[in-house]
Amino acid sequence: MDADLDTLATALYARVDDLFKDAPDRLPARPRTGFPVHLTDAELVTLSVMQALLGFTSEARWLRFATTHLRHLFPYLPLQPGYNKRLRKLSATIGWLIRVLGRDTSIWSDDVWVVDSTPVECGRSRETAKRSDLAGFAEYGYCASHSRFFWGLRLHLLATVHGLPIGFALTGAKADERHALQGILADPALADLAVGNTVIGDKNYFGADFEDHLTRAGIELLRPARKGEPDRPGSQFFKPLRQVIESIFDTLKGQLNLENHGARSTSGVIVRIWQRLLAMTAAIWHNDRIGAPVLRSLTAYDH
Repeated sequence: MDADLDTLATALYARVDDLFKDAPDRLPARPRTGFPVHLTDAELVTLSVMQALLGFTSEARWLRFATTHLRHLFPYLPLQPGYNKRLRKLSATIGWLIRVLGRDTSIWSDDVWVVDSTPVECGRSRETAKRSDLAGFAEYGYCASHSRFFWGLRLHLLATVHGLPIGFALTGAKADERHALQGILADPALADLAVGNTVIGDKNYFGADFEDHLTRAGIELLRPARKGEPDRPGSQFFKPLRQVIESIFDTLKGQLNLENHGARSTSGVIVRIWQRLLAMTAAIWHNDRIGAPVLRSLTAYDH
């Protein structure tokens, strides 16, 4: 295995293990009796991050690969059903870890954020939409960038210009992006951090009530003018920063296989998307610690 990936995995495991010791209430409850645990929760999280960084979308293939190449890091490896079951139980914990690792970087307090959403397709056939366990959560929506309808979800992401996730939400494909952003910003952990910040979004983030809500939260919104509106402040920043958010989603989709999640249930799709967000956060966290010139670069870890 690549030495850089081993270094990241070791550092991540040590940090996550410390976090779990300090906050055991963040872990799922475990029965008092039963089989002993041979793979700790910190090891499981680290293993899942490595899976995302190396681009394995099949858990069975990933565990076969890990059995051959990662025994020096993980002496015990579970079978695929156990790995999947335990990972789904850690869904809320992984969401919490994304925020905690982010706070552990030098860019957490950056005062410029970008916001957007991206489709997460969950199926294409009519039968899938009718029979899938995701029915009721996933729905039909329209993807303007590809000029097509899709069946699935939307990942809403609020991030720094370096790509560090600040807040995130997973909704149905038709969800209003403004409502999703308001929900993200309603997190008490972001209340003080958001004051004085600038959020840059596209034309979908509009409306007097919506902008007034952000103003009351101490946030300045910059977006392109809609048809019939006069020019708005900051228009010179929209094009380059629009490319920033697109490149962040490109990292998630192109290198971390966001769209190839393969999940068939609500708990499965949530944990697999959080898994990829945690992998990107972990790479940024580690690059920040070692002084790498490009924080969102995964090149050292994806092979």
